Amino acid sequence: MTTSAPAPTPPAATPPTATPPTAAPPGPAATARSSFRGSRPVTLIAMCLGAMITFLQITATVSALTTIQRDLRVDPTTVVWIPSAYTLMVASVVLSGATLGSRYGRKRMFGAGIVTMIIGAAVVASGPTVAWVIVGQLIAGLGGALILPNSLAILGATFTDPHRRTEVITAWSAASGIGLAFGPLIAGALLRHHSWHSVYLSTIALGVVTLVVAIVGVAESRSSAARLDVPGLLLGTVAIAAAVYALIQGGKVGYTSPVVSTAWVVAAVALVAFVLVELRTSAPMLDVRLFRSASFSAVMVVGAVSLFGFTGVAILLVLFHERAQALSPLDTGWRMLVLFGAYVLVAFGAGRAIRRTGFKAPLTLGLVLAAVASFALANQGPTTSFGDRWALFALFGAASALVVAPATAAAMASVAPAQAGMASGAVNAARQVGSVLGSSLLGTLLTTTMVADLPGRLAAHQVGEPTRTAVQAAVASGASGDQPLPDPVRAALAEALTSGVQAGLRISGIVFLVTAVLALTLIRNRPHKH
Repeated sequence: MTTSAPAPTPPAATPPTATPPTAAPPGPAATARSSFRGSRPVTLIAMCLGAMITFLQITATVSALTTIQRDLRVDPTTVVWIPSAYTLMVASVVLSGATLGSRYGRKRMFGAGIVTMIIGAAVVASGPTVAWVIVGQLIAGLGGALILPNSLAILGATFTDPHRRTEVITAWSAASGIGLAFGPLIAGALLRHHSWHSVYLSTIALGVVTLVVAIVGVAESRSSAARLDVPGLLLGTVAIAAAVYALIQGGKVGYTSPVVSTAWVVAAVALVAFVLVELRTSAPMLDVRLFRSASFSAVMVVGAVSLFGFTGVAILLVLFHERAQALSPLDTGWRMLVLFGAYVLVAFGAGRAIRRTGFKAPLTLGLVLAAVASFALANQGPTTSFGDRWALFALFGAASALVVAPATAAAMASVAPAQAGMASGAVNAARQVGSVLGSSLLGTLLTTTMVADLPGRLAAHQVGEPTRTAVQAAVASGASGDQPLPDPVRAALAEALTSGVQAGLRISGIVFLVTAVLALTLIRNRPHKH
């Protein structure tokens, strides 16, 4: 029998910095320093492809998770590490990735990230064990940590006009939605004819194309005055890594267990040390004084929540379709295309809308609509048809685009081009932490709710005691059998998993509503105004 496992974690969102932007071209410290100036259209294409590949890795993994779990016989508490390992590495290193790009060249670090992503995908594709797969995901996550902040920083350095920069960054955000949308479709098509290993060949193929485009048409840029803040880099990485590890592992062994408690202490000590170091250094990796701005801090929270909900809800819906409604990965992918398609369409138009409305209106409206869609989707059951729900999928996708894209643009529009690396690193760190929270906390909530609800569901369907015990043990261990399940058992499993999905959707709705109040009251409407 197939069990229900926690969910994966995916990609990144973006908040702002409080430093006013400038419409003038960046000075020598931020200007591209090579004789080849590159092409703006090609640069935008390359950076959008980079965003696509980082998000494709997430949803492709989510779509293949059930097959991977069954093939490698992974228990539910371990399977969460397959997607989470990727985000753990991205969240831990993304801030450092921005600093390395500013110091050694953004194009160089972007290219290094693409190569690392390709290597990680190749390791996963050849993985014979779950440990091998997790190692490959960690390597791919390192690549994502170099790609995300440097792609945003390259766009910030290339498009210096604040209004034009807002538009290209919303296009970058829309491209991430395309990656999210293609992941389930590609994975579903490949899984229909091949093993799950083939799913990761798509990352390798897209990575090669992205690398060629970047080499041909992107100019190098760096901050010549940037110095590598080694203490800040190390402390920031340790603080984020320890906190993310505690979040993920806490769902497995308990948030007050000795190992998790130790991780929390390490994270807290490293964070305090990081703040003290950054306040005293002349060239900080992250200027923590920016957090004195309530608007900047609020956008950081909105950026984290945007990915908490967007990736968390998407993961819950994928698992619901594949496990509660027993749909194939490809059939699931077509349904999720409604959500991601709406996201892409609205994200592309959000840049121009922001110029008329400012940031406050779309951010607040998007969060409220996302809450409405989440609460409404929480009413679906195993037998609910997609015809009754597709409009809610489209609403949630559109609402997410109103939050993710403007939050990203607000972050980059709030800083001078020379600070693009710092802003993009901070923004992506917040987004990835939000992704970890969404996938690990909502995934853990789904699993614990299902396990707690399963005995009652089995009893309600009059499943006998010997079978009931066997089913509960199989769910806990991740074991699966080749024999078809009796209808009462299958129905009980579907209902128990649905109860976990519903709990996660309701929590997401509450988080969206609380954040909407924060956005309405604290965020400056036009941070790019000068």
